[in-house]
Amino acid sequence: MADFRQTVKDLLRNVETVILDKPHVVRAALAAYLSGGHVLLEDVPGVAKTMLVRALAISSGCTFCRIQCTPDLLPTDVTGVSIYNQKTQEFEFRHGPIFTQVLLADEINRATPRTQSALLEAMAEGQVSADGKTYKLKPPFTVFATQNPVEHEGTFPLPEAQLDRFMMRLSVGYPNLIAELDILEKTRTSHPIEKIEPVTDTETILRMQLSVREIFVHEKVRDYLLRIIARTRDSTHLSLGASPRASIMLFRAAQGYAALQGRGFVIPDDIKILAPVVLEHRLILNPESRLRRVTTQSVMHDILKEVAVPAGGTNWKPA
Repeated sequence: MADFRQTVKDLLRNVETVILDKPHVVRAALAAYLSGGHVLLEDVPGVAKTMLVRALAISSGCTFCRIQCTPDLLPTDVTGVSIYNQKTQEFEFRHGPIFTQVLLADEINRATPRTQSALLEAMAEGQVSADGKTYKLKPPFTVFATQNPVEHEGTFPLPEAQLDRFMMRLSVGYPNLIAELDILEKTRTSHPIEKIEPVTDTETILRMQLSVREIFVHEKVRDYLLRIIARTRDSTHLSLGASPRASIMLFRAAQGYAALQGRGFVIPDDIKILAPVVLEHRLILNPESRLRRVTTQSVMHDILKEVAVPAGGTNWKPA
């Protein structure tokens, strides 16, 4: 864990030279990344969603590619296309931008559903199928997608099946006054993203992801997690609760978050902190609740208040 903690400190320090005054967002994004999960960044333009992903990719030493989603973007523009080679008289598959380690799908809701679905197999299974062949993606393959929740003209909302592939939905938010003054000063002559260098490499990230899977989760903490999940399925406000995939995602996210804190075990507070960002985008309100202006945020808040946190003090370590 000593090497793990040092690498985490280096990654956080590097990213936070670019993303100011947002330690909770940076930590959540890094926890998802080290847990092998994909992240949806939903916020207004200009709050450094893209810079967060770029800084994380550069810092981790992984390859990075960005797709600017538009309505005319085709699935083959993402996955790749077969081109006829006149010399060999055979078709050759040319890899698309999805063949990278950190993929940014910018403004994903501007792409058509057909193009959005091109990401599903890659996000779920780490592979791409084209022309009857399957191509494995190089780990650690992670998708970060951004979307603007305010502008709806010319957009295609992500279906539930695709939203369920994202481990977390995060919002960066506006910086405070002091942080924004610092931003103005730091970007006066150049952008901080141009100065950061990798602090680790792909092999180390892969080892860290394997280490995260070994983080201990006490039986009572698992029970707490599942009671929260079950409560979303029983809620009178929701027509769709959290799926078993959501349980797995919350479990893994909590392991990643605990590792970031330098712990080899998960505590109930990890579950409570992460439940909103892992579960809210998977929940669907029923029509009556929507008419009454109920939100998934308020439903999740009530669920976390209703489900009792297990008592145990500090006894969450393995026996």
